Amino acid sequence: MTVTQVLGSGMQKGKTESYRGVPFTVDLLPKVKVEIVVCEVPVEEVVRTARRVLNTGNIGDGKIFIYEIANAVRIRTGEEGADAI
Repeated sequence: MTVTQVLGSGMQKGKTESYRGVPFTVDLLPKVKVEIVVCEVPVEEVVRTARRVLNTGNIGDGKIFIYEIANAVRIRTGEEGADAI
């Protein structure tokens, strides 16, 4: 699992803030990106749990993208597949 702090814009369209009395628009909002690779737990179970835990019902809850990983190789040991994860 990798957690990254990122900046992005979406349906929120930014927000207006004030700096020393001067209003300005912040177009890129702070967000969190979580990347998870699973091999032994069913993907559907991970998605179901993430949706249940992360859903607030507000704009900006995020999206889940599902990709198929062809292979994983651990460079240090040369292990491949599930052993590398």
